[in-house]
Amino acid sequence: MQSTNVLVLGGGPAGYVTAIRTAQAGISTVLVERANPGGTCLNIGCIPSKALIHAADKFHSLGANGDAAQLGIMAQPPTLDLPQLNEWKRGIVSQLTEGVQALLKRAGVQVVQGEATVIDGKTVEVNGVGGDAGKRLRFVCQHLVLATGSAPMALPMLPFGGRVISSTEALEQSSLPASLAVIGAGYIGVELGMAYAKLGSRVTLIEAQGRILPAWDAALTRPVQRRLQALGVDLLLNTRLESGDADSGVLKLSQESGAPREIQADRILVAVGRAPRSREAGLDSLMLDMDGPYIRVDEQCRTSMRQVWAIGDITGEPMLAHRAMAQAEVVAAVIAGERRRFEPAAIPAVCYSDPEVVVAGMLPEEAKGRAGDVLSATFPFSGNGRALTLNQVDGFVRVVARRDDHRILGWQAVGPSVSELAAAFTHSIEMCSRLEDIAGTVHAHPTLTEAMQEAALKALGAGLHG
Repeated sequence: MQSTNVLVLGGGPAGYVTAIRTAQAGISTVLVERANPGGTCLNIGCIPSKALIHAADKFHSLGANGDAAQLGIMAQPPTLDLPQLNEWKRGIVSQLTEGVQALLKRAGVQVVQGEATVIDGKTVEVNGVGGDAGKRLRFVCQHLVLATGSAPMALPMLPFGGRVISSTEALEQSSLPASLAVIGAGYIGVELGMAYAKLGSRVTLIEAQGRILPAWDAALTRPVQRRLQALGVDLLLNTRLESGDADSGVLKLSQESGAPREIQADRILVAVGRAPRSREAGLDSLMLDMDGPYIRVDEQCRTSMRQVWAIGDITGEPMLAHRAMAQAEVVAAVIAGERRRFEPAAIPAVCYSDPEVVVAGMLPEEAKGRAGDVLSATFPFSGNGRALTLNQVDGFVRVVARRDDHRILGWQAVGPSVSELAAAFTHSIEMCSRLEDIAGTVHAHPTLTEAMQEAALKALGAGLHG
């Protein structure tokens, strides 16, 4: 039996940030994690997927259909050493997870590797695994922080195993599949499907709705769809999976228009979303208030049980690491006695496709519904000098603002490396900036950020370069 002020279940971005912050505040803290600290994001999600995407971009650019030749770079056809790629990717993951372990140790967090079972809101049993195998511990705490994350969602007719893989296995394949069927054209399906297409797999992307990345509008996703088609990806939109055979890799599909279709693939990537781990580890026994599959929390991430907190994917959409980390900062501060609330004006979302997509704040239609009369203006990257020098001009920056006071409500962009605009987009919304603030700010030339200024000028009816 051990006692601690704060007990954190889960060592992902939500959990480890909470643990570090409470320990830094001088509060005794224990973190329980079944695998390596860093969670899905660092170990089997955000970081290794971006490494794979980067490698695929480099490989494709040097191939027969890449843009290296257009730039005057002549090279022999590249070859892919997949084991070396996997080793490089693992090195990045190892560096980051070891860094998190060092931060936890330096802050004074007691880290226990094990499987947790919640007994009640103050008591948790842990069966050790890995380095703590054989240990059986019981912790009594003052504050219980639930940060158990999420897992890839499976399809009942195609359980994971063999040919059927989740995003986790897609990031660690020992050989490149000749053909890959991707079920689901959300950001995970689009990112990984595009990466495999660039590495040389024949990719089929299956989506039940009428366009890829269906959470966003058609104008924003159209450049990505064009790129997928240019890469030879077979896009099957308005298409549903009726049945599948994991042994043969045969999928039977129905389409809104056209006859039923059957395809066969060496690998089948199921990318239909993620399910919160909100009922695992005995969390059901707490009888917390729920919002569907998610744990309901207030503006300080308190659950319906006193001094039990929930953060990250188990609290709902958007399931993003940076949202989880921001919630963690709030919870740690409140436990330490500060007055904090989790009420962000905007949470940016990025799809690391080619071209990239970033969204912060409201889309135009959403803004019309919530704010009434709005202004919206778009500046194309074909008029941006930096985009031209990168040889990537298919895309734009779009701003959405109130018509009456010109307060900015949202930004969207699709284009080269636009993920790096996310902070500027979000900052302007958090600071309640007006179009005049962005239009009157001196932007460095040549940069992609100039498209922000141009979009703001255009919304004001004072466009300069377009």
